[in-house]
Amino acid sequence: MRSHPRRFSRIIHQGLIYSLLLAVAILGLGGVGFWVIDPHIHTLSDGLWLAFTTAATVGFGDVVPSTHASRAFSVIVVLLGLAVLSLVTASLSAIFVEKEVEDEERQIEKDLMREIHHLRHEVAELRRDIQALSSSDPPSAH
Repeated sequence: MRSHPRRFSRIIHQGLIYSLLLAVAILGLGGVGFWVIDPHIHTLSDGLWLAFTTAATVGFGDVVPSTHASRAFSVIVVLLGLAVLSLVTASLSAIFVEKEVEDEERQIEKDLMREIHHLRHEVAELRRDIQALSSSDPPSAH
């Protein structure tokens, strides 16, 4: 029972790492794609900046796609960026909520153990009462 929270924590942290790596890969490929497709993007850093502002849907306007192909590519980068950045946000949220969930689980476990102990005590008392009643009853002559 104790390994469950650790395993859950490890899965959450791995999810964050995987989604961050996926975000970096998409932004990197997006930057290279803009650099290759758009003739107005002269440096890889401009392509990466355009990929970031496009994926994050910020669109500062300092660097913009100038051809139909790069605009179509922008649509793909926006959709992938929204999906992956949402995963990153969800993973971060899960890490913040994780401690609270673990505390609640621990409290539920304590309450259940207390209730089980109480029920065992009641069962033992009922057994004693039944034994006392059965030993005090005279045998019937049926």
